[in-house]
Amino acid sequence: MGATVRGYDEGWRVMGRRTAGRRAGPRRGRTPVAVVAVLCTTGALGVTAAVPGQAAATPSTVGAGHGLGEGARTETVSGSPALGAPLLSSAGDPDPYGFAEDARTVEGADGTTGAVRLEPGGTYRSSIAKDGKLYYRLELDAVSNAYVSVTAVPAPGSEVSAADGIKVSVQEADGSTCSAKAAHIGATQSPHPVAASAFREIGRTEYVCQEAGTYYAVVERSGPPVSASDDWDLELGYTTEPRLRQAGATNAPRTWNSVPPQALQGEPRRRPGGTGFSTAVPLGEGVWRTGLEAGRTLFYKVPLDWGQQLYATAELGSTDSGGRYVGTALSVALYNPVRGFVEDVGTGYGGSRRQAVLPAPAPVAYENRYAISARTSGMRFAGSYYLVLHLGARVAEKSGGAPLDLTLRVGVSGEARGGPAYAGRSVPRDAFEVTPKDRAEAAGAVAGASAGGGADGSGGVSASGDPVMKWVAATGIGSGCALTLTLAGWTAVARRRGSAARAGTARTPGG
Repeated sequence: MGATVRGYDEGWRVMGRRTAGRRAGPRRGRTPVAVVAVLCTTGALGVTAAVPGQAAATPSTVGAGHGLGEGARTETVSGSPALGAPLLSSAGDPDPYGFAEDARTVEGADGTTGAVRLEPGGTYRSSIAKDGKLYYRLELDAVSNAYVSVTAVPAPGSEVSAADGIKVSVQEADGSTCSAKAAHIGATQSPHPVAASAFREIGRTEYVCQEAGTYYAVVERSGPPVSASDDWDLELGYTTEPRLRQAGATNAPRTWNSVPPQALQGEPRRRPGGTGFSTAVPLGEGVWRTGLEAGRTLFYKVPLDWGQQLYATAELGSTDSGGRYVGTALSVALYNPVRGFVEDVGTGYGGSRRQAVLPAPAPVAYENRYAISARTSGMRFAGSYYLVLHLGARVAEKSGGAPLDLTLRVGVSGEARGGPAYAGRSVPRDAFEVTPKDRAEAAGAVAGASAGGGADGSGGVSASGDPVMKWVAATGIGSGCALTLTLAGWTAVARRRGSAARAGTARTPGG
C-alpha cells in the first residue's frame, strides 16, 4: 500500500498546484471533479483489488508462492497462484526454485587459489558441472561457529538417479575437514532441489578447525557415470553463531515424547507453498491445504522456539486417473534454520489417499548438537524450520498432469522457554530467534508474507501480494475517492455560483 499512498499524496499536490493557478486568475481546464476522477481511477488501477471470495480481474505475472488468508479463493488472485497451479517463469515453464532476490552471483574456483570470499549473512548464486568440485573462501574468527549451506537445483526434466547429489564440506587451509554433509535426489528419482549444510564448530575438538584464519567451503557434485551432464544451479548461504557466555551441558537428550498429539481437525485453510527457502511460506499449528503437481517442490517454514517440538503429516488426496503405482511418490523433508538436513519421510501413491508422517524430532535444545543422529543434532537452535515437499515427476502418469490435493497437518507442542546466553549476535541477525513477526505470519495474521517478510520482498505486507490487503486498499481508495468527489462537486458548484455573481456585479456599472 506504500506505493498507493505515495500516488494519492502526489494527486493532492497536483490538485493544489492547479487550484493555486485558478486563484491567480481565470483559467480554462479540467474541473476539480474531473481531476479527482482521473486520480481516483489511477489509484484504483494501481491496486488490482482482489476481494476475499472473488477473483481478481487482472492477474499479475506470478513469480513465487504466497500465502493466502482464510476464506480467500485461489482461482485467480493477482500476485498469487491458483490452487495447485505451477508458478511460471517468463518462459512459461514451472519455476524450479525461487532464489533469494538479493543473492549475489559468484563463480566457484577449481582450487583454493582465486576462491571468492563469502561474507557472513550473505546469500550467493553459483553453478556446478557434472563431477565438479568448487571452492569458496571463508575468513573465520576463533570464537564463532560457522555454517555454510548449499542448495543444488537440477534443471526441470533433466535425467537424474537416486544417487545424484552434492557433498558440502568446510575445510582448513591445509585440507583438514571440519565437517562434511551430503544430499541426494533419493527414491523419487525426480529432479528437485536438495540441500546440505556443513560447519566449523568451536570447542568440539582441540585438534582441528579451532584457529582463526582462512577456511574453504567445498562443494562437490556426485552421481553415477550415466547421470545427465547439464549444470546444476546452486544457492549458498553463510551464517555465524556466537559462542556461549558460559559453557553448558554437553550431553544430548536420549529420550523425548515421540507420540504425536491428537490429530488436528477442522476445515483446512488454503496456503500455497513457496518455491525456495527464501520464499518459504510461513505455517503455524493447524490444517493447511494446497495443490501439488508432479515434479513440483513446495517450501514452508514453521517457527520453533527453544523447548518446542514439531509434528507434521502430509496427505495426498485421491484421484480417478489411471496409471501405475509409484513406489516413492511424495517426499517430505525437514531442514533447520541453516538449511541443515534433519530427517525425511516418503510414501507411494496409487490413486487412493496416502499419508506421510514425519517422525517427531527432538524438542529444540542447544545441547542437541552433541547427538550423533541428524534427527536430534539438527534441532540445535530456535528459528524457522523448513518443510520441503516434492511430488515425483512419475506421478504425472497417475494424475494426468493435474495437481493433487495436498493437506498438511502441523502441530507444535511445548512451551517456549528462554534460550542459551549467547556472547554476541548471529549473522544474519535473529537467525536463531523466533520474533513476534514470525509468530504472526505463521498464525496467518499476516497473510501472504514471504521468507524475506512482505510478499513483494520489501519486508512488509503489501497490497501487491496479499488479497486481504488488496481488498482493504481498494476499499480505502474507493471510500476516499467517493468523499473527495463529493467535496469536489460542492466546490465546483460554489465556484460557478461565485463566478456568476462576480460576472453580474461587473456588468452592472456599464448598464
